[in-house]
Amino acid sequence: MSAVNDTKLNSAVFLLTGIPGKEDVHLWISIPFCLMYVILIVGNSVILFIVKTDPSLHEPMYIFLSMLAVTDLGLSISSMPTTLGIFLFNSREISLNACFAQLFFIHSLQCIESSVLLLMAFDRFIVIHNPLRYASILTLPRIAKMGLVCVLRRVALILPNPFLLQRFQYFRANVLSHSYCLHQEVMKMACSDIRVNSIYGLSVTIFTVWLDSLLIFLSYVMILKTVLSITSHAKCLRALNTCVSHLCAVLLSYTPMIALSVMHRFGEGSSPLLQILLAYIYVLVPPLMNPIVYSMKSKHLRARIIRVFIK
Repeated sequence: MSAVNDTKLNSAVFLLTGIPGKEDVHLWISIPFCLMYVILIVGNSVILFIVKTDPSLHEPMYIFLSMLAVTDLGLSISSMPTTLGIFLFNSREISLNACFAQLFFIHSLQCIESSVLLLMAFDRFIVIHNPLRYASILTLPRIAKMGLVCVLRRVALILPNPFLLQRFQYFRANVLSHSYCLHQEVMKMACSDIRVNSIYGLSVTIFTVWLDSLLIFLSYVMILKTVLSITSHAKCLRALNTCVSHLCAVLLSYTPMIALSVMHRFGEGSSPLLQILLAYIYVLVPPLMNPIVYSMKSKHLRARIIRVFIK
């Protein structure tokens, strides 16, 4: 009995995976990964700096953009140590507690980002549907309360996951298929009945990401209905143009997020390489592209960024 226990929880570790079959070129692969991390950290930090220091950008749209930038930074930084550790130093081992902490932050920030995108959809709906009351509806105190509620609610939903995983026993070496820990994958490594974790994890996904995506879709249905009622073709196009950046952010975030979640839960025969690719897209591409998309579409923000770098 003691021999069995020795191979389980007390000495268990997880082994992370980079890109299978490409271990000999991991150091070269680390170069684009390092560049992407540097660019996304600089890009999101610049957005935060400009919005904070420029009073003319203290508007709901830019405040929500700042929330998105903070979330993107957190999501990327949560996966960065283990990802770069594998590619730079071939360091695959991660302890149970470190793995549980990492998956808590990744999933919490994923849910918070989903909430921020929903708030941004609400912002776009108000500015198009009721522009005269826009400033009175989305006041700074109200935005702060909305952001705080979203963070606390989503963290409370994800918090039970690591504690539920700690109840299980694991064998000494558990090979994960990604360079960071995800709840859907870690729970499959347990030597126990995982039905409670599976049901709870799926319920959280449905009532956060899936529900948010449905509400965002309904917001855009109402936006489209409002826009189509505008008689002026130029005003109609101008109204739709204000939503392009947010639509890009939604597609960049939800497409890999939902695809990866579905593949982990239901895609038993799916390609492992496709799962790995989606996992990297999930944590790197949205934080990398969101500052670029918003700075390209917002003339005001782009002008402030250019001014900062020219000085």
